Amino acid sequence: MIGLARGQRGEDRQPERAADLLGGIEERGDEPGAVGRDTCVRRGGDASGTGLRSYHYRLLAALEGWGPVSQADLARSTAVDRSDVVTVLGELEQLGLIERTVDPNNRRRNIVSITRAGRDQLGALDRVIDEVQQRVLAPLSQNERRQLTKLLRKLVDAG
Repeated sequence: MIGLARGQRGEDRQPERAADLLGGIEERGDEPGAVGRDTCVRRGGDASGTGLRSYHYRLLAALEGWGPVSQADLARSTAVDRSDVVTVLGELEQLGLIERTVDPNNRRRNIVSITRAGRDQLGALDRVIDEVQQRVLAPLSQNERRQLTKLLRKLVDAG
């Protein structure tokens, strides 16, 4: 599994998930045939009938890794537009994958947390991503995979 080391909560933090590096390449206008987060998650969503997309995955992965967080912090930390986060969280909430509660310290803020069903769905998506990446990376040796990970991390960090 390709992933980034866990960092601190904040804008520069990257979730440690298999498709994040390849997804970052795909989202920048990639080479034909690139398989990244969106491709993997679409296949997983289609296979399981959920229709989840990469932005759903990104928010679920962040919530699983960070725990309960405000909607605004979630938007800043995942590079999902703040207005889009509201819509995406509504979709996830409707599916029972997340819960939103009012912050007792600031009634204007919502705190978002992942549910057990959300963790289960995230695990299913991770398995799909792992399978796709194993097929894509099959021609590479372990050393070549490490080199690819290092180069992709360098590109993501520079972007």
